[in-house]
Amino acid sequence: MFAVIKTGGKQYLVKEGDVLSVEKLVAEPGSSVSFDVLMTGEGDKINVGTPLLPGKATGEIMAHGREAKISVVKYKAKSRYTRRTGHRQHFTKVKITKIA
Repeated sequence: MFAVIKTGGKQYLVKEGDVLSVEKLVAEPGSSVSFDVLMTGEGDKINVGTPLLPGKATGEIMAHGREAKISVVKYKAKSRYTRRTGHRQHFTKVKITKIA
């Protein structure tokens, strides 16, 4: 069985037991979290919500962290303007435990 869940303004295709990195969630590692379900499917049977299905997908928070640094460069030609900055995005690693 698979499901499409929504969190952090993004949609993820998940199955039970999957581990995924999502936008940072405010909860402690080891705690449980639930996600809204947009669509479920099993074999040829697919259920699509309008916009959500009544069930929930639950997961366990495994860890928090930060992604690798990316470089951001702003440049304007002919004006001697160059600006370099970096960014590290926060994430939460979640293990999907149940799709209802």
